[in-house]
Amino acid sequence: MTITTQQMSAEQLFHRFLRYVLSDPAEPIDADLWATDVVIEVPFAPGGMRRIEGRGQFLALAEEGRRTLPVRFEEVHDVVVHRSVDPDTVIGEYELAGTLTTTGQPASARFISVLTADNGQIVHWREYQDTLAMLAALGPHSP
Repeated sequence: MTITTQQMSAEQLFHRFLRYVLSDPAEPIDADLWATDVVIEVPFAPGGMRRIEGRGQFLALAEEGRRTLPVRFEEVHDVVVHRSVDPDTVIGEYELAGTLTTTGQPASARFISVLTADNGQIVHWREYQDTLAMLAALGPHSP
């Protein structure tokens, strides 16, 4: 039986997100993953957008990011999903590993994401990134 977007749990949506991150940047963005009124928060992001409201704004930024980020994500490690008291919310821990396209050097960073789902889509995503590891890998010209 195929699981449709409407049937996906928060945990299934988290794993679908991880598959999307590892997908070819030339592939279309998985727009159905995100609710129309999704809120994305990255509280510790250095500069730039720390809160994005709406699927349209998020997809525009994500598309630009996939084209310009000088990292090819190749693996996700140490994935742990914690279920919360709310069945529509999960906390995911993971490490993304890849190659810097500018230098060929390997790099990785750890993340924690809090995902809330409704009607088979992500309605809220809060991400905590290892920004020091990311800045060190991307070098002095990173955002």
